[in-house]
Amino acid sequence: MCGEWYLAGIKMGEGFVKRLRFWLAAVALAAPGAALAHHSFAVFFDPEKTVTVTGVVTAFRFTNPHGTIALDVTKPDGSIEHWRAETNAPVILVRRGWTRNIIKPGDTVTITGWPARDGKPYMRLSAMKDANGKPIGTAPFGKQDQS
Repeated sequence: MCGEWYLAGIKMGEGFVKRLRFWLAAVALAAPGAALAHHSFAVFFDPEKTVTVTGVVTAFRFTNPHGTIALDVTKPDGSIEHWRAETNAPVILVRRGWTRNIIKPGDTVTITGWPARDGKPYMRLSAMKDANGKPIGTAPFGKQDQS
């Protein structure tokens, strides 16, 4: 093998060394998956484009790792398109003046953000205004704020 292993001055047996190697390999293999669990902004959203929609909020989740806003948008032909906007983490929202009750189902809002690369009605929120055109929160979000 690779010589003798000692831990706190005590010689470790071959079984310990095998278990240690197994767990080190398992951690090394799991680490990339954990890193991908929190996705990159640029993987899902197009930073070169923006989209703006106005609709009626159907749900607002003020949760980690990202909040979400669901809204029904009436298309020109009168049909309803269900949109979702991903927000920053609640800790960042709070720093920008948001609360978990800042919007509620039934509110009409206008959301601007970066569209999903796959063309689905999904975006990363940049800014939001209420029905009167008043900004929601104290400042818009930039690409550098994406967490």
